[in-house]
Amino acid sequence: MTHFKTTVHVDGMTCGHCIAAVSEELEAIEGVEEVSVDLNAGGISEVTIDSDRKLKHEAISEAVAEAGYLVVDNQA
Repeated sequence: MTHFKTTVHVDGMTCGHCIAAVSEELEAIEGVEEVSVDLNAGGISEVTIDSDRKLKHEAISEAVAEAGYLVVDNQA
């Protein structure tokens, strides 16, 4: 089985609630298996998404925006 890992940088996350909100929205994308966050409170956090398919950057950005945050790069 093919496995993909996508990392994006997200601005403005500050706490566990932020992590939960972003993770919930990203896990709703079809194919997402796991989300992990390296929190840099108030700065740019690194969000890594493991999936069984290549994800579209637009889908990731939209999910993060639904949680109230902003993807600040195009590394998807």
